[in-house]
Amino acid sequence: MKQFVVLLIASLFTITAFAQKPPVKFASETHSFGKIKQNKPVTKEFVFQNTSNQPVVIEFATAECGCTTPDYPKQPIAKGQSGKIKVTFNAATMGTFKKNVTVKFVKFNAPVILTIDGEVIAPAPAKGKVK
Repeated sequence: MKQFVVLLIASLFTITAFAQKPPVKFASETHSFGKIKQNKPVTKEFVFQNTSNQPVVIEFATAECGCTTPDYPKQPIAKGQSGKIKVTFNAATMGTFKKNVTVKFVKFNAPVILTIDGEVIAPAPAKGKVK
């Protein structure tokens, strides 16, 4: 009997954990910009599809720093429809980077983590005037 109770509790936790994932499918959750020039912002559009039978709403999308800005649809995404989350990185500081954007959907506890990375390199020297 004790084993049955333990198995039942474990099953409930497993079902609850799986039920909390948002019913969306992203084409990709990561993107590498490769080498990008300093002071030239870059943007990636992460496309997702609502795979549920109900509309889904993005509660929020937040970046881990001020150099990364997510822009996401505020209106519900109908069943079977697609949406886009634009993630813009301000390439102000040289060096490698890896940034995460946390996307939280209404009614679902587990967020989706979108990741961008790359390397910011020095801009090409400006062609000067010959005197």
